Amino acid sequence: MVKKRTFKVEGMGCQHCVDAISGALKGLDGVREVLVDLEKGQVDVTYEGEVEEATLVKAIEEAGYQVV
Repeated sequence: MVKKRTFKVEGMGCQHCVDAISGALKGLDGVREVLVDLEKGQVDVTYEGEVEEATLVKAIEEAGYQVV
């Protein structure tokens, strides 16, 4: 089953931020799509399987950004 989750993320402001977050999330098993909206300060993640929300948050935070 495909699921979608939206996270509010602080500290994003440029293409480097988009690339860093996208790369971190797309490296996780089950993640199918990542859409980063700099204007809204949010990240939409589409995934399948047993991906834990905490795993998604950890990937964003390890890329250097704050999930709020």
